Amino acid sequence: MGAMIGRNLRLYFRNYSGVFFSLLGALISFVLYLLFLKRSMQSEWARVPQATKLLDTWLIGGTLAITGITTTLGGLSQSVIDRERHIDQDLRLTDAGPWRLQVSYLLSAGCIGILMQLAMLGIMWGYFYMTDQLVITGTQLAHVLGLIVVSSLLATVVNAIVVQSVQSLATLTKLASVIGTAAGFLVGTYIPIGVIPNAAQTLVKLTPGSYVAALYRQFLMTDRLKTAFKGNEDVQDHFEKLMGIRLEWSTLLSRSTTYHIIGLILGGALIIAFIPLGLKRWHQRRLIHSR
Repeated sequence: MGAMIGRNLRLYFRNYSGVFFSLLGALISFVLYLLFLKRSMQSEWARVPQATKLLDTWLIGGTLAITGITTTLGGLSQSVIDRERHIDQDLRLTDAGPWRLQVSYLLSAGCIGILMQLAMLGIMWGYFYMTDQLVITGTQLAHVLGLIVVSSLLATVVNAIVVQSVQSLATLTKLASVIGTAAGFLVGTYIPIGVIPNAAQTLVKLTPGSYVAALYRQFLMTDRLKTAFKGNEDVQDHFEKLMGIRLEWSTLLSRSTTYHIIGLILGGALIIAFIPLGLKRWHQRRLIHSR
């Protein structure tokens, strides 16, 4: 299985255009913020202390969530290519078998998501450090690195469910364009969640990436939020709700509740992702026993 993971990683990173386009959604989010959103948002929250650094970390959190979604989908493209060219049928005949083959696709896509999120984190942090003197503490960085792993696994498994029904690379390319564009809205980076209509907010809350983005923002922004809104908890709650730092159902979700929701989504998605293989294996055993 290690050899297959290595194969998938090499094929992904050799395709430079594929790597670029899988990052395109995140890059668009970053560039749009720098060119159009940053100045207007700064003026809107000018009275808030450290508003620039708050908004920088808000953008980093959302963009990392987008990166996890789009790059893991790009990583799973190899499974579609193998299926389209019937290479997967040959690979299933090896010692790995269908289960390990599926796991190898998932693990290689997860590794790609981790590496690309680390790259985007380095690019954004480096830029904001030079322009706004943004500092991320060791504790914040440790939390973010842990969440990078979790978000990559979550995005991989959710994308694997989508990819199961895709039979050609051309179809996947079109689908990836739609997902890359939609991701920026669904994690509240192009437009803050609190600004969009209630029906759209409900759709955002049904998207796994929005919970990942919320956790990234909490890890990166909590300390500065306490300083910026000291003694103004109501204003802080309004800001967190508006900017998607904490999602609201009946109340604003705590960090632990958000993690529990991510865990439930991940567990459910894993089951759904492996159901087709399980059903196929069960059907094959029935055919064997019927003979």
